[in-house]
Amino acid sequence: MAQVSSEQNVSGPMDPEDDSPNMIVYRKIEDIITKMEDDKAGGVPIRTVKSFLSKIPSVVTGSDIVQWLLKNLSIEDPAEAIHLGSLIAAQGYIFPISDHVLTLKDDGTFYRFQAPYFWPSNCWEPENTDYAIYLCKRTMQNKARLELADYEAENLARLQRAFARKWEFIFMQAEAQVKIDRKKDKTERKILDSQERAFWDVHRPVPGCVNTTEMDIRKCRRMKNPQKVKKSVYGITEESQTHSPVHTPTQVLKKTTKDDLRKQITFLNVQVDRHCLKMSKVAESLISYSDQYFEYDPLLTPPEPSNPWINDDATFWDTESSKEPSQQRVRRWGFSLEEALKDPAGRDQFLRFLESEFSSENLRFWLAVQDLKKQPLQEVADRVQEIWHEFLAPGAPSSINLDSHSYEITSQNVKDPGRYTFEDAQEHIYKLMKSDSYARFLRSSAYQDLLLARKKPDNEQGRRTSLEKFTRSMGKSLTAKRLTGLMQSS
Repeated sequence: MAQVSSEQNVSGPMDPEDDSPNMIVYRKIEDIITKMEDDKAGGVPIRTVKSFLSKIPSVVTGSDIVQWLLKNLSIEDPAEAIHLGSLIAAQGYIFPISDHVLTLKDDGTFYRFQAPYFWPSNCWEPENTDYAIYLCKRTMQNKARLELADYEAENLARLQRAFARKWEFIFMQAEAQVKIDRKKDKTERKILDSQERAFWDVHRPVPGCVNTTEMDIRKCRRMKNPQKVKKSVYGITEESQTHSPVHTPTQVLKKTTKDDLRKQITFLNVQVDRHCLKMSKVAESLISYSDQYFEYDPLLTPPEPSNPWINDDATFWDTESSKEPSQQRVRRWGFSLEEALKDPAGRDQFLRFLESEFSSENLRFWLAVQDLKKQPLQEVADRVQEIWHEFLAPGAPSSINLDSHSYEITSQNVKDPGRYTFEDAQEHIYKLMKSDSYARFLRSSAYQDLLLARKKPDNEQGRRTSLEKFTRSMGKSLTAKRLTGLMQSS
């Protein structure tokens, strides 16, 4: 590992501008990492571990890292050492070899040190083209351990659409790098693959993980100097503006005039007026939302028969998931279309209403697209074609009404199918249902009958009770008359 790191450390001297808070932190972390990797000075033991039919080279365990931090940094609390190690891992200096989540665990989990070439102190700000080359290269290597995750496959499809014009160039770059990688030793290639993967886990993290580069002070500093040339991950030099400073003639900075300041003030005033929102309006909106959902929060309004959040009785949840909705659930459908579609019973009732209006294809298309997003990746392409032929293709049996712009975008997306191929079409259909069909559904007799369903049985029972009382009283009076007549006749 030490040899690999020394060979990879090809970065030049640090920029004098890099006395930023981030660089100060990076240097301190790198001092710790350097001492960890130094076996002669009591560093963390780096070893090759034998696994089933294979070997895992240049790894350390999480417990070894924690013990080293406790011993060499005078830390007394193990939790503090784990926290410090997790902060170091979040910046990509150490990473787990079998997981994409950059945290430190105090157990036998195997970790590997990042090569200095990929350290954040090199001031790289990777571009989407770099990420596209990396993902494209992964697909060419065709190995189980390098197979793309679902979110990476979606990112690759999205990048391929975005860089359609220069995708051939990206593909050639990836192909050239694969050829170079194949010439390397198998063990070295395995280590470098994991280090490159860890680099992108920092800059393009797994959904749900914190992106440590999102609020980067160095990026804010670079925004003040847009002419600075950025270095790419793969050694390609790119400029932050359309025109390269190398080919742009040197221009003398123009002094700011009063007219420039007036224009800037006018622009800022327009922006302030445009985005200004009174606090009273925000408060009113929040209060109305809270009032609307107050009785639907089981922690604020005790539900019947009991609150499942504070006891073991799950009757309330069973009632909420039943196909026979309560009056409270039916009222909630009237809050928004989203509430109606979230409830299976509300979704079924809305579908029946659309069938009565001969427009059920809109909701069926929306549900099919929702289901497409949950399909396994290998089944997505076939499912996209099924949805296209059923709802959008010329002569489709359940043709939906799309505007020309959404139809054109969807037609292009179908050529490169993915889980979000019909995103524009689905959004258009949702707005159409919300503005037209949903409003009529709330006014329909079917919804109004459901809304009053809880009151009807009580009224009917009251009517039956009064009728029974009247019948009984009439029966008693008739019986009394008959008895009187019999007594008189006798």
